[in-house]
Amino acid sequence: MSRIGNRILPIPNGVEVKVEGNNVVTIKGQKGELKQTFSPLIKIIVEDQQIKTIRENEIKHTKQLHGTTNSILEGMLTGTHTGFVKELSIVGVGYRAALAGNKINLSLGFSHPVEYEIPQGITVEIPKPTEIKIMGINKQLVGQVAADIRAYRKPEPYKGKGVKYKDEKIIRKQGKAAGK
Repeated sequence: MSRIGNRILPIPNGVEVKVEGNNVVTIKGQKGELKQTFSPLIKIIVEDQQIKTIRENEIKHTKQLHGTTNSILEGMLTGTHTGFVKELSIVGVGYRAALAGNKINLSLGFSHPVEYEIPQGITVEIPKPTEIKIMGINKQLVGQVAADIRAYRKPEPYKGKGVKYKDEKIIRKQGKAAGK
């Protein structure tokens, strides 16, 4: 029994859901529109401002798709209604970020500046040179952009320098012991 797959998803006010013949789901809300094709093994039913997913059989692969489909639909509903935000924090002397058109210029202690091109559908704000706010309606894309930027200079465990998620806790290691 898939508890996630059996969830009934309420459709928020102002969000419109359409399911076309071959499981193509289009969700339109005030933030934008998302469209995705799902497996024909999962039946998607929209009725009474709710979305329900039903699997066709009890094969392991179908059971796996059931929960995944339901979770993706929930992400699409949330994204088109309220959107997703990931916040990054930059720690380190001289480490900073700046916005230049559709690129982020990062100074992360390398001999060269790092440029990251912002993909379509993503909005980036830099309220302070050490903070980056990534926003969008596609949960997967927002998370991927945040992970890509973090990958340039992951936080190191001795001083905590690098790019980290705002709520991330860095487990610190003790440095070298003083001479005896």
